[in-house]
Formats: sequence, structure tokens, C-alpha cells
Amino acid sequence: MKLLAVDTSTEACSAALSINGEVIERFEIAPRKHAELILPMIDSLLNEAGCVLSQMDAIAFGRGPGAFTGVRIGTGVVQGLAFSIDRPVVPVSSLAAMAYGAMAAFNTDNVLTGIDARMGEIYWGVYQRAASGGVVLLGEESVCKPDEAFVPPASGNWIGVGTAWKAYNELLTARYAGLLGESHSDQFPRTRDIAALGVIAYEAGQAVSAEEAQPVYLRNNVAVKKAR
Repeated sequence: MKLLAVDTSTEACSAALSINGEVIERFEIAPRKHAELILPMIDSLLNEAGCVLSQMDAIAFGRGPGAFTGVRIGTGVVQGLAFSIDRPVVPVSSLAAMAYGAMAAFNTDNVLTGIDARMGEIYWGVYQRAASGGVVLLGEESVCKPDEAFVPPASGNWIGVGTAWKAYNELLTARYAGLLGESHSDQFPRTRDIAALGVIAYEAGQAVSAEEAQPVYLRNNVAVKKAR
């Protein structure tokens, strides 16, 4: 299978190609430069692999949550590319991608993922390793105050990852006292992990058409619910 993965949902800008299980990636921490970097990254990957875009079976992308502008850029780029080659799209949670990467990097089955959402809030997701090789979400992804973040009912040693652990380390460490083993605030979503989860989702029949590929902001969703 050939799959292109794109992510611009956080300060990191990333693209990857997964070709029959072999992955190559471009990754750069580049706030506010996603729009100028992402297409050259994709071109560079295709040239390195000796492929053209039309050979892809699908395109995966980090659908959020994350920075509003970054999530919109990634969604728009992927929709345009998918329309141009008439291929399906696989939306992948940015939080799930971080959890998947952390499981490999830190040899853990339990991950508390958080992205600093500004305004005193965090984007939050609690994940465990899935038997399928992917990740399983416990509860729901949410935008919340750090001291209101979901606490998993499962015991075990948990790893914290993401920028939320830098912005609100003291509050989150207190919130997860007795569960938290360590935290790593320098972790971002990476397309090597989005590609891996994208392949799993594609093979499970979870790809969608380009017009159905929608960003997930969480904060907007909460606002709609409150209004109702």
C-alpha cells in the first residue's frame, strides 16, 4: 500500500510516505510557516521515493485538535490533493498520533496526551495500546481545564506527552498523582505515526471521500453544545 500523510496541526510541520510498510518523513518545528513548507516537503518525499502523487492509494492527515489555522491548512491541502487524484482520505486524531508515537518511543501501553489549547485550557486524550496495533481512546477527546482532565479508571504506569505538560505541568502532575510515571513535553504529532494509524484505519474501511474530510477543533464543538 502507498499512503501519503500530512500534519500541520501544531507547531510542527510534517509529511511522510508509507510505501508497503517502509516510511520516510520530513519534520520541522516551524510555527506560522506550515503553508510555505508543506507542499515542498511532499514534493521532496515523492522525489526521494521515485513516486508520483497519483500512485498513492490514500492520503492521511492530522485532523486535529490543535491550532485552528494549522488544522485548516492541513485539511485544505489534503482535500485539494485528494480531489486532484480522486483518492480517499483518512482523518487521524493528532492526539492519537502522539499516543502511538509515545508507545513506541517510551515502551509503554498507557499514554496521557495533551496539547496546550491556550486560554487556560488543553486538548486532552487518554489512550491505551490496542490489540490491533493501533491505539484505543478511553473516554472522549476534550478541551478542558488542566485540573478537570479525564482520569482513566485503568491502573498502571502512565506516560504524559505533549505541550500541555509544559504549560500546566504542576496541575497535571497533581491531577494524575499515583498514575503518572514520567512526562515529555517536547512531543508533537508526527506523520510517521499518522501514516501507521492511517494504514490501520484504511484497512479497516475507515477512509472517507475528500469532501467528507473535516477538521476537528473540539473547542468549536463545545461552543455549539453550550449554545444548544
